[in-house]
Amino acid sequence: MKVNPAQQKTGNASNLMKAKVEPTMSRVLRGIQALAGSALLILMVCSARMAKAESCQTSDDMDAATKNAITAAGQRYFGLLAKGDTASLKQNAIASLASDFSAVENTAKSHQDELAGAQATPRPVFELEADGPSPKPHSEFYCGVFGKNGQTSGSAIFYLDNLPPGKYAVIILDTTSAKGKTTSSMILQQAGTDWKLGGLFVKSTQVSGHDSAWFITQARAYKAKGQAHNAWFYYMEARSLISPLPFMSTLVSDKLYDESQTLQPADMPAGDKAADLSGGGATYKVTAVFPETVGTDLDLIVKYQAADVSNTNTAYSNNVAVMKAMVAKYPELRDAFAGVVARAVDPNGRDYGTMLAMKDIK
Repeated sequence: MKVNPAQQKTGNASNLMKAKVEPTMSRVLRGIQALAGSALLILMVCSARMAKAESCQTSDDMDAATKNAITAAGQRYFGLLAKGDTASLKQNAIASLASDFSAVENTAKSHQDELAGAQATPRPVFELEADGPSPKPHSEFYCGVFGKNGQTSGSAIFYLDNLPPGKYAVIILDTTSAKGKTTSSMILQQAGTDWKLGGLFVKSTQVSGHDSAWFITQARAYKAKGQAHNAWFYYMEARSLISPLPFMSTLVSDKLYDESQTLQPADMPAGDKAADLSGGGATYKVTAVFPETVGTDLDLIVKYQAADVSNTNTAYSNNVAVMKAMVAKYPELRDAFAGVVARAVDPNGRDYGTMLAMKDIK
C-alpha cells in the first residue's frame, strides 16, 4: 500500500503493509491521526517473551554479526539515498517494493536538499520476526524491557497490519546537514544472507526551525490560555516530530500522548466518527483535521466528505466555504497556523484540495 501524504506527514514508505499507530502498552492509545501507509512490523521483548508468532530482538539481544549486518545495510542504503541514487536502491529492494517504487523515488526527491552531504548516526536497531503460514491482520511487536507503568527508555512498540511472515529489521538514522535535521528510517527484510530494502520513511524533525520541545511548550501555553484546539493540534505536531515512524511508539511519545489526552476536543472527528461543520448554507461532514508542514509553514488540513469532486469549480467553492467555516468557528486557529488546506474526498477516495493563507480567509 502507499502512504497518502495528506494523511501522514511522517514520510513515504513501501507496499509492505498498512499500519496504524496505537500508542502505549498500558492503555491502547486511540484517537491519534489515522495513518494509512505501507508498513512493516514490530517486536516485543519483555521480561516474559510473547508468543512466537511475533518476536523481537533489540541491539542488546542480537548477536554482533546480525547487528553489524543490519547497521551496514542501513548505512549503505542511506548513502544511496543521500546521493539520490534511487536506481541502486530499487535494485536492492524486495520484489513488492521494487514493483512500485514511486513512493521511495518521491521521498528521495523531496528530501534531497536535506540529505545531500548529511552526516548520519544510526540508533540501536531492531530485528523483528513474524511467523505463520500467511500474513496476520494485525500484529503488535513489543521490544525491549517494560516496567509496571509500561515502556522504558530503551523500549519500543510497533503496530503493523498484514505483515507477511519473515525476518525484518528497523534501522533509524538521525541526520544533520546545512538544510536541517531529519530522521531516515528503513525497514529491511532478510533474503538469504542479505538485508533488502522493504520500506523507507524520511521526515524533518523541525518546522521552521522549531523542534518537538518547542511545540510542547507552545501547546502548554495554548492550554493555559484556554485555546484547547490549538493545544491539541500542537501536541499532535510534537508527537509527529518526535516519532520517526507512524506505527512506532516509545516512552517519550506515550508520555506526550497521555499529557494531551484531556485536551482532545469532543467536536473534532475521531476514528470513523465524522464531525459536522456548518458554513455557506451547508453542513459538511469533516473526517480528519490535523497539522501538516507545507513548505516551511505549519498549516491545518481539513478533510471532508464530498459526493463528487469531478466538478473542480464546485469543489473549489466548497473548499473555500469549509475553510471559512473552520476559522469562523475556531478563531483561535489564526494564532497557530499559517494557512488552511481543505480537501474534498469523494466515496471513491478521489480528492480535490485548496490552500489559502490565513490572512486570505475572511
